[in-house]
Amino acid sequence: MNKIELEIVAISQSFTQNQSYAVVLGETRGQRRLPIVIGASEAQAIAIAVENMNPSRPLTHDLLKNIFGQFEIFLKEVVINNLLDGVFYSKLICIHNGSEYEIDSRTSDALALAVRFHCPIYTYEPIMDSAGILLEEPKKYTEMAEAELSFKQKEEQKTTDYAIYTLNELNKMLSEFLEKEEYEKAAAVRDEISKRKK
Repeated sequence: MNKIELEIVAISQSFTQNQSYAVVLGETRGQRRLPIVIGASEAQAIAIAVENMNPSRPLTHDLLKNIFGQFEIFLKEVVINNLLDGVFYSKLICIHNGSEYEIDSRTSDALALAVRFHCPIYTYEPIMDSAGILLEEPKKYTEMAEAELSFKQKEEQKTTDYAIYTLNELNKMLSEFLEKEEYEKAAAVRDEISKRKK
């Protein structure tokens, strides 16, 4: 069965379930999107890696990556291999001592690791057929496209709160937020600092 390569294109708040988020995966060679509902902590774990933030202490997925590295386990790819009753199932395809191993994983954890290892994410055609959404008019704002943009727009709006601070104050705030593990605030401050450096 041919695999379809995916990439993370957005993380947005879920419209269907409270306290949940949707990570939106898109075909690297196509217009289809695959939204997957995940919890808030899992969304945060993915967002931290996507944003290249460095927490003061390793999070669970960072710890797992460190363990893999220590024992020379290479994460080759992540495969979303099944969909049953609305639940996605995934496997980590790992290489150790020249042998390949498949490890069962929650999809949210698999995605958090894929971002950290910079490895490809795949799924199969039947899963895209049953759960994927086709963006038939990519130049127009479809409902899915708006969901993809919402995460970035919310992050951009947050930076306005920090526009009144000096660069030194922002750097100090960034350190404090990272130390307190307040990653959403840290991301907003970091974005404001980046905007000023451009």
